[in-house]
Amino acid sequence: MITPLTESRAADFARRTAEREEAFLSPRGVRSFPAHRDRAESDSPVRTPFQRDRDRIVHSKAFRRLKRKTQVFISPEGDHFRTRLTHTLETCGIARTVARALALNEDLTEAIGLGHDLGHPPFGHIGEEMLDECLRERFGGAAGFRHNEHSLRVVERLERRSGGEQGLNLTDEVRDGILRHRGPERSATLEGRIVRIVDRIAYINHDIDDALRAGVLLRENLPTEEIALLGSTGPRRIDTLVLDLVERSEQAGDIEQGEEVGEAMDRLRDFMFARVYLGPVARAEHGRIRRVLSELFDHHVEHPPEAVVADATPAERVTDYLAGMTDRFALRAHAELVAGRAGPESPRDPQPSLGASPAGTPGPTDA
Repeated sequence: MITPLTESRAADFARRTAEREEAFLSPRGVRSFPAHRDRAESDSPVRTPFQRDRDRIVHSKAFRRLKRKTQVFISPEGDHFRTRLTHTLETCGIARTVARALALNEDLTEAIGLGHDLGHPPFGHIGEEMLDECLRERFGGAAGFRHNEHSLRVVERLERRSGGEQGLNLTDEVRDGILRHRGPERSATLEGRIVRIVDRIAYINHDIDDALRAGVLLRENLPTEEIALLGSTGPRRIDTLVLDLVERSEQAGDIEQGEEVGEAMDRLRDFMFARVYLGPVARAEHGRIRRVLSELFDHHVEHPPEAVVADATPAERVTDYLAGMTDRFALRAHAELVAGRAGPESPRDPQPSLGASPAGTPGPTDA
């Protein structure tokens, strides 16, 4: 309930925040006020608009489902392997460090980082690749699937606030950062550009850690030149990459990596694709995952799930349902389909199976 006292406190909070940001933020940092949203809202007396966006993302169902979505290893049995949720948290922490070092808006950076993978389908990169192929083959080349675009759809159309209002009504800056954390266009804000680069910094390094833990890689397998330059452990590599990003960005007035360090990171990423994401252990599992998703896709094209939004096209209805699945839910749904027992679960709140999960096998990740 908005009262005159609440409005007065909100105005005072906005004024004090603006004064603090003028004193401490870089001229290139995004200011928290005024909020730029599709639907105007009264300001909070205790949170900036970007803090409100952060909270709406964290309280969304899509965010909670990230804990059951693949990062590298498909349905891993061990408790210490990363998931899409822990990747998101690690990305967010590193991105906030960079934003603070560059005197940019940490709240905006955090909100973008927390929301950037909300639209990722199950089974990591292979899941995104398979869903993209199915959509293009069935609905034409313009359909396709890109998780950054679907992440934007999640926050704009699919998620609902507690009052039932469609979409989270996030600020323009957060939505821009979510959409452009990958793809040909860079974010309009420096905060969004931080998340774009840090996303890779995070996943390359924690995926090495998981691959070593799983025995897919040995330390002596890691490329010598790149490890010598970046560091022998994950924390040291992240420290090197963050310091380089901060120093180079300060010099450039933009968010950039130094040439030597950036190229070493790219070569390390290429190594991970060759040896882990698309390596022999991963390839052994990809056939099964492709079969699971293609058969689920074909079934739901013929038997469309309930539309989450009223104007959804046939392609969007299938996409919204499949991309919202967790790994476990997709495996269970496929098993039920094969057994002739496909259940009527809601596409808005797919629940993962609580049964035993298959042995963890690696699948590639993407920015």
